Amino acid sequence: MNKENHTHTYKSGFISIIGRPNVGKSTFLNRVIGQKIAIMSDKPQTTRNKVQGVLTQNDAQMIFIDTPGIHKPKHKLGDFMMKVAINTLKEVDLILFMVNVEEGIGRGDEFIIEKLKTVKTPVFLVLNKIDQVHPDELIPLIEKYKERFDFQEIVPISALQGNNVETLLTQIKEILPEGPQYYPADQVTDHPERFIISELIREKALHLTREEVPHSIAVVIDSIKKMEESETIHVMATIVVERDSQKGIVIGKQGKMLKEIGQRARQDIEHLLGSKVFLELWVKVQKDWRNKLSQLRDYGFREDEY
Repeated sequence: MNKENHTHTYKSGFISIIGRPNVGKSTFLNRVIGQKIAIMSDKPQTTRNKVQGVLTQNDAQMIFIDTPGIHKPKHKLGDFMMKVAINTLKEVDLILFMVNVEEGIGRGDEFIIEKLKTVKTPVFLVLNKIDQVHPDELIPLIEKYKERFDFQEIVPISALQGNNVETLLTQIKEILPEGPQYYPADQVTDHPERFIISELIREKALHLTREEVPHSIAVVIDSIKKMEESETIHVMATIVVERDSQKGIVIGKQGKMLKEIGQRARQDIEHLLGSKVFLELWVKVQKDWRNKLSQLRDYGFREDEY
């Protein structure tokens, strides 16, 4: 595009992706941005902070915000995640409310719709996982959603297969205001690398320990430094769990589990940083950390940032 041609206006804006846990928000974000920046897990509630994916085109820049799932809070961490999510909705240009078409409308969706009624931001209903159902099943579901909320657009997609994702991006672009290019064209996320590194480690720990260690895992990056004698980057990180039994599971017999978490995370971190990485992992027990706000702040859940 010729920058001198002023007949083309540049559009940009912030788009929040919300939905019940596990509807495919991170899968969608990763498809759109084309890099692994939001952690993917089949366990709900793995995204805690605002991970932003930046899609830069020649006439627009879309900044996606993947909020914590909106659901009735069960503890202080849940309460905090909820506040973050609602505040995010007020400050964006567009909300994508993503639902899983295999599941129909659940209480969680009703809860989100009630919250959406409190914000003035336009909302698109994005029906994900359409590759899993017969097209005839979509019509009654769409009608049910229409009865409950006045959506600006309703777009069926498959984040996994990519069906209709381009159409959705076109419709997003139409609604975005004219604006500047907020981020350099080659930048895909505004989070400092240490946040993404901690999420990659946490993803592997959750994935490998499966049901044994629920969301009682936080990862703190203690240091990231380049080794002087080589191009290797030395990353030291601590996996924080709530109980001694969980510490045993994360470490594994003869340290096997921790080693496996480390090896898998290191590969992803090397891919992210584009250089060799030496990853050192520790495990620490911090009893009931999720209910202690001071510790939540230590582990990066800062209310004052939102």
